[in-house]
Amino acid sequence: MRAGRILAAMVGLLGAAIATGSPAQDTGMIQGAWTVVSAERDGKPAEDVAGHRLAFSGDTFTIQHEGHTLYRGTYSVDPARKPARIDFRHTEGPLKGKTWKGIYLLESDTLKTCDNAPNMGKPRPAQFSTKAGSGHILIVFKRAMQ
Repeated sequence: MRAGRILAAMVGLLGAAIATGSPAQDTGMIQGAWTVVSAERDGKPAEDVAGHRLAFSGDTFTIQHEGHTLYRGTYSVDPARKPARIDFRHTEGPLKGKTWKGIYLLESDTLKTCDNAPNMGKPRPAQFSTKAGSGHILIVFKRAMQ
């Protein structure tokens, strides 16, 4: 009887750990290339983001468009937060030393991010939405085929 309770408790803890994720787990699942399928900035469609490709390799990210690198740097995730957080720290280019602060949702082959890239003076978004004057961008990515 006691062994059954211990096993049930362990299964419950394991389920909770899987549900909350861990930085290592999410970092592993996020690796690879992602293509923008939709984007919205300040409550309006962000057509200029169409076709962008986001790639994660190790602890680095790269955003490209038509083979040209637009942004590059390091990233970190905190899946224990609700919503989970992601930060993009720029190590090159005109944004070197600056950080986009955002949230993310990773479900299978879909990655949703919402961050303050349009206006880094704005706070980290608290939800996956934008509205006029928010200074936030919401992007939905699908895992890219290799």
